[in-house]
Amino acid sequence: MKSTLLALALAAAPSFALAQSAMDTNPAHVKAGTYQVEPSHTRVLFAVSHMGFTTWYGDFTGVSGSLTLDSAKLADASFDITIPANSVSTTNTKLDGELNSPEWFDTAKYPTIEFKSEKVVRTGKDTALVTGELTFHGVTKPETLKVSFNASGINPLSKQYTIGFNASGEIKRSDFNQKTYVPLIGDDVTLTISAAFVQ
Repeated sequence: MKSTLLALALAAAPSFALAQSAMDTNPAHVKAGTYQVEPSHTRVLFAVSHMGFTTWYGDFTGVSGSLTLDSAKLADASFDITIPANSVSTTNTKLDGELNSPEWFDTAKYPTIEFKSEKVVRTGKDTALVTGELTFHGVTKPETLKVSFNASGINPLSKQYTIGFNASGEIKRSDFNQKTYVPLIGDDVTLTISAAFVQ
């Protein structure tokens, strides 16, 4: 059994090494153009204090959106993402139902969460601050995300040219009329986005 696993690992090693070598971590090499969110590998996660005892996590899937990028003119970059609010998942079916209800997200009335960038400021070789408008639960407010570039290259499985980013930020849910159980359930929410875009 061990020898079989070793043989499989050795057989996969060249292709894995090739895939890794194809990844370019220099943002200056990214092809300029317009990209679309690759929803299968894009995740939006949130974290919030649960009574001060633990941190509770959840995420959203099925994200869509677009990105226009020229690394030589980063200030002109723009992107938007749209998140299906009812895709919320916490691994707790009962809680997911509560979050979809009018007491919380009211996803029947407010089916999407949207972020549209308005300003991009480079902060390092592969980092930037992105300020834009976040619309959630019928409220639109300016928010800022810290964005870092991961890599670009041809996805060895899909054969599509892909670029990837991580982004993070913090919002107050009460700013978006989400005051249920504050402060028992924390007001401060940490957002983490791992986004893949394809040409």
